[in-house]
Order: sequence, then structure tokens, then C-alpha cells
Amino acid sequence: MGIWKTFFNNTRKPEGLLGRCMVDGMNHAHAALADWGLSHLPETGPSQIAELGCGGGRNIRALLRKYPAATITALDYSEISVEKAKRVNREGLQAGRCQILQGYVSRLPFGDGSFDLATAFETVYFWPGPVESFREVYRTLQPGGIFLIVNESDGENSQDNKWLSVIDGMRIYNGDQLTRFLTKAGFSKVIMDKDAKKHWLCALAIR
Repeated sequence: MGIWKTFFNNTRKPEGLLGRCMVDGMNHAHAALADWGLSHLPETGPSQIAELGCGGGRNIRALLRKYPAATITALDYSEISVEKAKRVNREGLQAGRCQILQGYVSRLPFGDGSFDLATAFETVYFWPGPVESFREVYRTLQPGGIFLIVNESDGENSQDNKWLSVIDGMRIYNGDQLTRFLTKAGFSKVIMDKDAKKHWLCALAIR
């Protein structure tokens, strides 16, 4: 495997030195996309939030700022991502406003109805299933809870296909596919928005 392929495979699960470089870059490179996605959420409301596939933890910090009365439980299956997210959110951890765990979205270590908001930024490309993983999110949400998905690729840009040959196990979904998966997982309503120029995609799924 070439060095560039090895580097970009760390998008899926950051490991080693290259993984640390990838995580550092993600926090900066995806900031504008994440803020666009966050703008689709209500200004007030959620008190228990799950940040799934949290990467380097930048969006944990953004959610803590957006919802100052909320607590956040974040999860990622990369040890390096968890370590970075903890460093980025040291103050939130010390204040007891967040916890950051290593785990898998296909087996979420949370009870039924634990959250009223779950978020997933630039991560569902790699989730197993994905219907089965979405069912796990559905299970952990309260009735009326929201699942926010934010993707940089909307599945309608042919230039994105290059990533499929570079990053093992990556799957890019369009809005119709995500809506179908989420509906099959049990969500009662899916609201889809796109930035057609940038090919960004945002889905709000209601339990």
C-alpha cells in the first residue's frame, strides 16, 4: 500500500503517526462543513447529546458552546481520535459536561432513550450496515429525538469516486439512499438539505 493510500485510509480509522496527522487536519478542514450542519439544529432544546464518530473532537466543543445546558457523550472507535478529542475538550471533561468513549456505532453502549440528539459528522461513510447502525441510533434516542447526519459528499459528484478507490470500505450515499436507510431503521421523518454548489448534504431524522 502506497504512502498516500495509507494516509487517506486513516480517514476511516486513524492509527499511528499518520493517523494523528489526519485527526489534526480533520478538525480544521471540516470546520465550515460542520458549522453549516449545526446551523440546521434548533437554537435551544437538547439536553443529552451523543456525538458519534467524534474524530478529533472539534464538534464536541462546538455542541457544548451551542447548548450550554447540555451534556455530551461522544464515541469513536479510534483510540487516537478519542485521545485527541479528550485533549481538545479538556475543559468540558473537567466540568463534567462531556465524556468521550471508545466504542462501535454498531453496538452503542447506551441505554434505550438515552439522548434527545445524536450527531454524525463525516462518518456514516464507514458505518457497518448502515441500516443496522442507524437502528442503534434510533434505539438510543428518545421519542421525538433528532439524528443529524452531515456529509461533505452528497453522492452526486462523480469526482468523489476517486476516494472510493483510495479509502478501503468507504461508501458514499446520496440523499435518497440515506432517506431509505433511515426510514427502514424506524425514523418517522427525514428532512434533507443540500448545498448543491459544494455537494454538502445534511439529514435530520426524527424518531
